[in-house]
Amino acid sequence: MQTGLTREAALAALKTYNTEPFHLRHALTVEAVMRWFAAEEGFGDEADFWAMAGLLHDIDFEKWPEEHCRKAPELLREAGASEELIHAVCCHGWGICTDLKPEHHMEKILYASDELTGLIGAAAKMRPSGSCTDMELSSLKKKFKDKRFAAGCSREVIRSGADLLGWELETLLERTLKAMAATEKSVADEAAEQA
Repeated sequence: MQTGLTREAALAALKTYNTEPFHLRHALTVEAVMRWFAAEEGFGDEADFWAMAGLLHDIDFEKWPEEHCRKAPELLREAGASEELIHAVCCHGWGICTDLKPEHHMEKILYASDELTGLIGAAAKMRPSGSCTDMELSSLKKKFKDKRFAAGCSREVIRSGADLLGWELETLLERTLKAMAATEKSVADEAAEQA
């Protein structure tokens, strides 16, 4: 799986269209989570591809939210991205803003974990530590069930993602929480550097 561009070029392209610290932090978080999942799922040799799909998945969202996943191919081609990377990025909007269905295992994980990273991040901010490193799965499950909490994070998409992967919802919650806890410090350091 070829990305078609270096991480430096990908980060530069992302920052061309995304200036909000929240969006940059989200991109870095999903990048780190995808790299973690690549290693955990036995796709370590594809980790750069998985991570880059995570980094660039919302490249068009800040400036063109109404064209999300439809403007992205143009922006990614301009940056030099491969067609397989473009497909991976765009299918994370399946059923929301595109009919492109996740096919590859990596695409299914990106679809399943994207919304969930937002929910976990919001839950972490509510904790005394401000971190997800000390968050229990039971606490995350309570936040997931409370539809008023982080209402913008679609529980339907998260459930659909777990189904697409053939995982129990609890497995997806637990593994994504573990991925975010394992990568939280490196993401925070790079987000501060990029600010």
